[in-house]
Amino acid sequence: MKLQILSIYLICIILSSIVLVESSNKHHFKENDEVPFYVNNVGPYSNPTETYEFYTLPFCKPSSISYKKTKLGEILQGDSAVLSDYQFPFKGSFENKQLCEYTLKKEDIKKFKKAIGEYYYAEMIYDDLPIFSFVGTVDDSDPKNIRYYLYNHIPFEFDYNGDQVIRVNIDTEHIKVIELSDQDEITLKLTYSAKWQPTEHEFSKRMDLYEEFFTKELEIHWLSVMNSFFLVVLLTAFLAIMIMKILKNDYSRYSKNDEEEDSDYQEDYGWKLVHGDVFRFPPYKNVFSAFYGIGWQFISIVCGILALSLFGMFYPNNGGNMYTAGIVLYALTSGISGYQSAKMYKNMGGNKWAWNIVLTATVFVAPLFIVVILSNTVAITWHSTVALPILTMIEVITIWLFVGFPLTVVGGIAGRRLSENFDAPCRTKNFPREIPPIQWYRRLPCQILIAGFLPFSAIYIELFYIFNSVWGHSTYTLYGILCLVFLILINVTVCITVALTYFQLSMEDHRWWWNSFINGGSTVVFIYMYSIYYYYYISHMYGLLQATFYFTYMLIVCFFFFILLGTVGFYSSLIFVKRIYRNLKSD
Repeated sequence: MKLQILSIYLICIILSSIVLVESSNKHHFKENDEVPFYVNNVGPYSNPTETYEFYTLPFCKPSSISYKKTKLGEILQGDSAVLSDYQFPFKGSFENKQLCEYTLKKEDIKKFKKAIGEYYYAEMIYDDLPIFSFVGTVDDSDPKNIRYYLYNHIPFEFDYNGDQVIRVNIDTEHIKVIELSDQDEITLKLTYSAKWQPTEHEFSKRMDLYEEFFTKELEIHWLSVMNSFFLVVLLTAFLAIMIMKILKNDYSRYSKNDEEEDSDYQEDYGWKLVHGDVFRFPPYKNVFSAFYGIGWQFISIVCGILALSLFGMFYPNNGGNMYTAGIVLYALTSGISGYQSAKMYKNMGGNKWAWNIVLTATVFVAPLFIVVILSNTVAITWHSTVALPILTMIEVITIWLFVGFPLTVVGGIAGRRLSENFDAPCRTKNFPREIPPIQWYRRLPCQILIAGFLPFSAIYIELFYIFNSVWGHSTYTLYGILCLVFLILINVTVCITVALTYFQLSMEDHRWWWNSFINGGSTVVFIYMYSIYYYYYISHMYGLLQATFYFTYMLIVCFFFFILLGTVGFYSSLIFVKRIYRNLKSD
């Protein structure tokens, strides 16, 4: 019965997500049909999060501002598309069509020069296809006489297949410019052209044209991942053989001491001596149970996102569908966190059920809300489009209040009622055993370094591509590789956490519950250190707005994966500890 309920629940989750992130309807046009042309955001190329409305720069505006209807995901990623006066009828080619002619004042010229000097990058949209272009170019060959050039003629190229638009591009070789000097005013005439040409590329695969991975880079990418994969296989085999051999020797030694009743007394040592304390529940049961429950929810979310990505639901410039899917999956999987948390809390003998449910529902949401408020305040101060409107924040909070939180409560009630007693192979003694002195290199800080470095070394190559996609202008579509890397990360986390748990118990230290969780999630320490290195030495990001978004949201991402990987580490250690003590003959 439980399995059937769980299966129906998972099916509802997947179907709901697919409905919400499905691609838009096919677009068909007749010759000379008018297709809306939108101008979206503009901002420094080095700061992908620092975006502003297109008409914050002194371009000629339409007579009336009409915003494009946006989805939740588009708002979350900061889109603010406005219908422009550009007119591109389907299959209609023309040359040097005038957009407008107007006079730039001195202040307007300064704005354009500042934008060109910071390499402002504009995004436009035609038939849901993105078009990217710089505002202008700068000639800094002579540092004493830097010259600024504004693009005043943009030639567009359109590819079509039958009655559908396949690709839109800008012919950079035929762009015309006008120099912006120190004059008080200048007459600016903006023109554009359109050239249509047929192609055999399919409409369903038109987003593939925006991928930036060349064949050689893809081969290097696969080679790096396969290298990490084989290293992980060898590491897993080595640890498994080593632990099995050591355990075999331990069992032989313990069995020999039990059978030699007439021999001289020999005191046992190692993990057998803590059999009366190894299943003693950790302190802060409520917090531990909440982390454990949310960890299972996060595992479900990541698996759902990866599954949807493999089915082709996320493609370049798809209107923030991944943001929408993440919010929906978080709300719909809240029942998993409530169930697992309440189940663990009952096994530990907890009785503060209301606090357990509230903590499970808010232990991640509360820090996320603080980060959103902080970054949103900075974005509003900068008048950036990444500032979330109050209605969007209310919409997201409403989804959590009326879907996520109730499901957490329902899951908590189900977990409390359906959970069984904790299956401990050994009886826990009334008084805890004294823990012997432990060398400094075997304590938790050194364990964190070891447990975090090995999983990070298996994924750091992929992190570079992910960071370039999230915090840059690259496009990431290799979701098959991403799934493989995630499996590698889980595998290495399991192996290293189990090994460190065994060595801790061998030192007669029974405090492995929190240690296994922290060791499992310690990879995020290295991920955050890498993010600092990436910001200062790889990317060219700068400014308070970009730094605030980057470091605060990276902190939340690391907190997310700390809980996820910590749950993986603890659960694998729990299975391992139960297994070795179940086969142990103890007094």
